[in-house]
Amino acid sequence: QVQLVESGGGLVQPGGSLRLSCAAAGSIGTIYDMGWYRQAPGKQRELVAAITSGGSTNYADSVKGRFTISGDFAKNTVYLQMNSLKAEDTAVYYCKARAGAYVAAYWGQGAQVTVSS
Repeated sequence: QVQLVESGGGLVQPGGSLRLSCAAAGSIGTIYDMGWYRQAPGKQRELVAAITSGGSTNYADSVKGRFTISGDFAKNTVYLQMNSLKAEDTAVYYCKARAGAYVAAYWGQGAQVTVSS
């Protein structure tokens, strides 16, 4: 059974930093890309950042210059370094991986990030 395990969420003051980690466990097969999504209360889930196994990255406009995604595909792990956090970054952050012969999508359980003074 495949699991994506996230860690690193929490409470931080505006302007602060957090680092999220996500590790895939189980027989996931070859991972093609991994990414972070977030969902704030009353809003739809949105892409934050994604990275391919080849190293290409993609960011939402709202986080460009503040967040950095990185990955270690040999360890099936992806990270999200979040700097200069704002109140509007408050959300549950989900890790996603696409992998295997059928390019299946796998999701983590979510990590709460709260930016508040």
